[in-house]
Amino acid sequence: MHDITDLERRGVPGVFVASSVFIDAAQRQGEALGFQPDRLFVEHPIQDRTDDEMITLADKAFDALVEKLTAS
Repeated sequence: MHDITDLERRGVPGVFVASSVFIDAAQRQGEALGFQPDRLFVEHPIQDRTDDEMITLADKAFDALVEKLTAS
């Protein structure tokens, strides 16, 4: 969250991506930082997924990520 906050403040567009278990934590940290970046949450867990499972997860998130990055 700190990295995306810093990049956004420098004018570099970005999206915070995390697994769904971190939804509440991301909200609280954003409130503490005074910044709510665009966020995208993917299925949890990430750990121990196979390469093919990670590719599927990334493919499912790709369009939403690009939309968030290119929205005005």
